[in-house]
Amino acid sequence: MEYSVNINSVLIPPSGGRNKHEAEAKTEEVLCCRLREGISGLLSQWNALQMAVQNQWGGSDSLHKSHQLAADILTWFSQSKTPVSMEDLESLLHEKLLFTFKTDIEDGSIEEVAEQLMIMHEEYLRGNH
Repeated sequence: MEYSVNINSVLIPPSGGRNKHEAEAKTEEVLCCRLREGISGLLSQWNALQMAVQNQWGGSDSLHKSHQLAADILTWFSQSKTPVSMEDLESLLHEKLLFTFKTDIEDGSIEEVAEQLMIMHEEYLRGNH
């Protein structure tokens, strides 16, 4: 399955007289919101994760845990001002699925999802500079 979410399709409203600092802060806020939406959208399309959630492999709060995974990825990305390592991201996804949902994914989807997440993060970084 191919995953694709583009965070650059957002229209940023004109500053409307605000100073440059306020406009830059608003732009960063919009981009961070789009990154959050992109991460959540991608994870909601990930069959392996959705199967774990639907079957409650992480317990009765599996849905909450999937939302926490998205939040953890966003935090990790938004705190990094340089591209993160693909291997680190794959490890993060693998460990979260293994320890949170008690599932070991070996269908190649972790690598596919990590690649799309990396693309989103790189788009986010370009949008902030």
